Amino acid sequence: MTAEEPNRRAELIRSAGRLFREQGYAATTIRDIAAAVGMRSGSPFYHFKSKQEILKAVVLEGLNSALAGMAAVTGEGLGPRETFRGLIRAHLDTILEHGGDFVPVLLYEWRSLSDESRAEIVALKNRYEAVWQKTLKDLKKAGLIRADAKLSRLLIFGALNWTAQWYRPDGALSIDDIADQTAELFLCPGPPPTSRRPTRPAAS
Repeated sequence: MTAEEPNRRAELIRSAGRLFREQGYAATTIRDIAAAVGMRSGSPFYHFKSKQEILKAVVLEGLNSALAGMAAVTGEGLGPRETFRGLIRAHLDTILEHGGDFVPVLLYEWRSLSDESRAEIVALKNRYEAVWQKTLKDLKKAGLIRADAKLSRLLIFGALNWTAQWYRPDGALSIDDIADQTAELFLCPGPPPTSRRPTRPAAS
């Protein structure tokens, strides 16, 4: 393997990610991917056995980026509120800065993978979600969120993942602004209110 080959592989993954996002996995051909990087139509097969293997590499790129960002946050030993904000910022960073193509492909195209590849992807997704779930349970225990932890995670992921559809780097909000406001949106300002039940009048 020459020194240039790993770079060409990375270039193929980036270009395939963009094409899979724009055209869909099924509509994208190996010829399309090769043309996007200035290769002959058969050259990608020096790096990947099939289009399916390229899709797996694209999905793994997005997941590994997300896992690395998560590990950087959890390694700081922060409290649940600060960890929550850090996880939001890292997730947005993966989607909007490093994974603009990879994450949409992960969300919408990973089911096109083989059963074996999907099992590998699911195991990594479970690792990622488990850390979020623990953080949200800690927030719930501290009275910092009111909703169920699992429901909170699903709603937060939905909101964060949708930013890929509307965020613009030259827009009014920075990624830090979005992270701060998202955290405030989901966190309670103080302990949850106690439930109020009608009281019976005192017996005379």
